[in-house]
Amino acid sequence: MSDKIYNVLFLCSANSARSIIAEVVLNQLGKGRFRAFSAGSQPSAAVHPLTLQVLQGQGYDTGALRSKSWEEFARPDAPRMDFVFTVCDQTAGEVCPVWPGQPLTAHWGFADPVKVEGDEQRRIDAFSRIQCQIANRLRLFLSLPLAKLDRLAIKHEIDRIGQTAEEG
Repeated sequence: MSDKIYNVLFLCSANSARSIIAEVVLNQLGKGRFRAFSAGSQPSAAVHPLTLQVLQGQGYDTGALRSKSWEEFARPDAPRMDFVFTVCDQTAGEVCPVWPGQPLTAHWGFADPVKVEGDEQRRIDAFSRIQCQIANRLRLFLSLPLAKLDRLAIKHEIDRIGQTAEEG
């Protein structure tokens, strides 16, 4: 087994919900094999309160979370990424910065829970559902034998994971 620690960047336009959730969940599920980060093309002023509520409710540490610009990760002193995943359709269509190190990229689109309207419980349910969907895809990603696959095979697998149908 490889001792390599993989750096993963999750991108979404506002960096307030989906990308933040993916960062937090991968950092926990990755158990030191992965370091996850998140950023946005047009970061919001803060992480969405329901993102924090749902993550805290499941025992995740949210103390250091903040909404960040993707420019932070394009600088020469930024961590070198192995993978970059877009998690919203808007960001997938934007011209991203050049990432040092030529990371593998894929689009893993998820519905935006911030856009769900209704009472508070309906909105919380939407955030919880997205958190579960993200966690499911991350478990598939974590099951890949990355050290045994070549770049093309890994790219094929991460694209396939992004096309995984979500229930609910």
